[in-house]
Amino acid sequence: MKPPATITIGTRGSPLALVQAQSVAAPLRALGAAVEIVPVRTEGDRRLEVQLAAIGGKGLFVREIEEMLLAGALDCAVHSLKDLPAEIPAGLCLAAFPEREDPRDVLVTREQFRFEDLRAGARLGTGSPRRRALALALRPDLIVEPVRGNVDTRLSKLEREGWDGVLLAAAGLKRLGLAPSHVQPLDPEAFVPAVGQGVLAVEARTDDAPVRTLLEKLDHIATRACALAERACLARLGASCNSPMAAHAILDGTSLRMTVLVASEDGRKVLRASAVGAPEEPERLGQHLADSLLDQGAASVTQLTPVTRWRE
Repeated sequence: MKPPATITIGTRGSPLALVQAQSVAAPLRALGAAVEIVPVRTEGDRRLEVQLAAIGGKGLFVREIEEMLLAGALDCAVHSLKDLPAEIPAGLCLAAFPEREDPRDVLVTREQFRFEDLRAGARLGTGSPRRRALALALRPDLIVEPVRGNVDTRLSKLEREGWDGVLLAAAGLKRLGLAPSHVQPLDPEAFVPAVGQGVLAVEARTDDAPVRTLLEKLDHIATRACALAERACLARLGASCNSPMAAHAILDGTSLRMTVLVASEDGRKVLRASAVGAPEEPERLGQHLADSLLDQGAASVTQLTPVTRWRE
């Protein structure tokens, strides 16, 4: 069977999401496919005034898109991997992981200050429980306040709210072509990135072999290994969006190196683990490190619910 005459790609309608969808559409068009991008306004986008933890978590950014995909209204969907819950619906699969963008967090400031040089009592904005916990773990003298909205919205609030800085993902700035005057990339060993940060996931129906075959041409082997390792850790821990946790894997030659972390929301307790594994068995590495954290008492730190099985 051949893929459909026009490949329909579902995505959120934010500027960043549309840019991400275009980055998948472009190589598909280069392969000769006709592509249509279909923006979908998700519940997470409609309720930007509410903290994610209070309304059901990051799955709210993908639920409507996945329902349309399962119903056949879309051929595939492009997501920020960190927006995807550990479990995806039956009948769907992650068909491609294009090459990862910079996974680091960055600090954007109004004046030229490094994170370590911020004044005591400096105010930072972030929508991420993980970034908040890590910032407070390193600098308990800071004030970290919640913020939601698109990247542009968060940057505008830097001036409007009088904050000293905002914590963002480097990948979002780069994909949008934004270059604020004062940006400090944060060391991923200290600010361990979120699961899947900088990775795009292209989701398709499991039984749609023609579309999956086409999408697999966009898959980046090293990125897939890292993504699967990180998501295996997420699933083993049973973490939700309001659990400050992180997992970052890199392919170093023929080895897969990974660091994972869980923290209390106030950053007062942080548990870490690192290990090296085979890139051919990324899930094993992720599960091993999750078990290491659980052995250290991770479940009591973040009230995680451990799970024993994970599927893509």
